[in-house]
Amino acid sequence: MSYSIFMLRFVDGETVALDAERLRQVIEPYVVAGGPEEAFSQLRAADGGEADLYHESSRENGMPCVTATHFARGTMYGVLARLAAALGASVLPQGGGALIFHENDRRHLPAGLQGEALVVAPTAEALRAAIDAP
Repeated sequence: MSYSIFMLRFVDGETVALDAERLRQVIEPYVVAGGPEEAFSQLRAADGGEADLYHESSRENGMPCVTATHFARGTMYGVLARLAAALGASVLPQGGGALIFHENDRRHLPAGLQGEALVVAPTAEALRAAIDAP
């Protein structure tokens, strides 16, 4: 699937750095190319589903965003949901509204994202349903 989702963490309407160590902990079992030390990781789940992650962490202010592209349906949705939850990140699907895991996160979103944000469980099924919703 050539669709992108963006994982960003917001505090008081501003983006803040994501934790590169948490990224490494979550994705390490799935990395088949690249890795946390690079700006790219290719992941593969047990069911063969893959995803490409872009995650620059060498910036002065830390890792601003994780972008997932070319991800497969199935187990990979669960990996991405767990990653976003571990990072304390909101998920911004390409062309869609923000997905958050806790209602308390809504107040941290930029004002333009707060009203349309959808609270979802950090599971494969919930993330897939929210992304696939019209």
